[in-house]
Amino acid sequence: MKILIISTPMGPLGKGLGGGVELTLLAVLKGLKARGHQMALVAASGSELEAGLLDQLWLEPGVPQASWQHQPRQAAVQIPANSLLARFWDRALQEQDRFDLLLNLAYDWLPLWLTPHCRTPLFHLVSMGSVGEAMDQLIAATAARFPKRLAFHTAAQAADFDLPAAPQLMANGFDFSQYQFQATPQKLLGWAGRIAPEKGLEDAAKVAQQWGWPLAVWGLKEDHTYAEAVEASVPEGTLQWRGFLNTAQFQAELGHCAVLLNTPKWNEAFGNVVVEAMACGVPVLAYRRGGPAELIDPGISGALVEPDCIKALVEWLPQVLALDRQVCRAKAKERFSLEAFALRLENWLTQPQ
Repeated sequence: MKILIISTPMGPLGKGLGGGVELTLLAVLKGLKARGHQMALVAASGSELEAGLLDQLWLEPGVPQASWQHQPRQAAVQIPANSLLARFWDRALQEQDRFDLLLNLAYDWLPLWLTPHCRTPLFHLVSMGSVGEAMDQLIAATAARFPKRLAFHTAAQAADFDLPAAPQLMANGFDFSQYQFQATPQKLLGWAGRIAPEKGLEDAAKVAQQWGWPLAVWGLKEDHTYAEAVEASVPEGTLQWRGFLNTAQFQAELGHCAVLLNTPKWNEAFGNVVVEAMACGVPVLAYRRGGPAELIDPGISGALVEPDCIKALVEWLPQVLALDRQVCRAKAKERFSLEAFALRLENWLTQPQ
C-alpha cells in the first residue's frame, strides 16, 4: 500500500511535545515499512526523524494545536491562526489521490470531521480516551458511519466512547533491539511521562519518600508549577529530574531502575513507558486504571493495585522487586513486538469496508 500519515499537530517530532504519539508514529513507520508498504508523512517543521523510513516527507510551519486534555470538557473546537492542524490537512487533501489511504494520528476534531469528505479512505488511530464533549460526539458519529475506520490502543480507552460495535484494538509496538536488558538494578525507583497533574507524579514521589529510595523522573516538564509543587512535597533529593530523552538515552538510564511506578490520575489510552520499562527487564507497579492495567501481567511483569492508594503501592513493592527481570522482558516482547503491531495495523487497514 501507499500510505500518507498525518502526524500530531502538537509541535515538531523529537521534542516530546506529542507525548506517546511520537513513539506510536515511529512504530507505525518501522513496522509497516518492514512489511513492504510505502509511506509518506506530514509533520511539523523542525521534526527529527530516523533516516530511511519514508518515501516522502512534507514539513509544514505553523502554530501548534492546544491539547484537548488540558481544556474544559465543554470547550469549543479551536483552530488558531496559522494553524499546524489546518496546514497538515490542506497538504493531505492536496496529495490524497497519490495514496491508497490516509492515516491520522492527531487527536483532534478537524481530521475526524473530514472523514466522509475525503476521496481517499481516511483512518484514525485514536490516541486518547474521553476528554471533551465535542470530541466524544464526533468520535461516536464517525464510528457509527465508518465503524472500521477507527482503531484504539486498549479496551479501556475504547470503552470511553459510544461505539456501535466491538472496537478495533491495536495496542502498540516496540523495537526490542533498541532496549537493552539490565539484569542488576540499582536502589532506584523510576517514573516517566509528561510532567502534568493527570499523570500523578506526586503519588510516586510519596512512595519513594516512604521507601527511602530516590525516584528518577523522565519527561517533559509541561506544567512547571505542578513540578515545583511535587518537588516541594517530599524531602530534598527524593526526585532526580532526568528530563526528556530520546529512546537510546532513556532506555540506557531506565534499565537501572529496580521498579517503574505508574500512577496516572486519568484513563491512559495505553502507557508506552510501561512497555519500555518491561523491555529493559524493569517490572512495573501501577494503578489498576486505563491502558496500563491491560499491559501488565501480574506476577510476571509487575503488579496492579487499587487506584490512588499510595499505601498499596508501598506494600506491593517487595513482591515486584522479587520478580524475574528476564521473564519480565520476554513476556513483554511476546505481546508487544513491532512485528505483531504491524500485522494488526495491516489487518485493520486492509479489511473490507
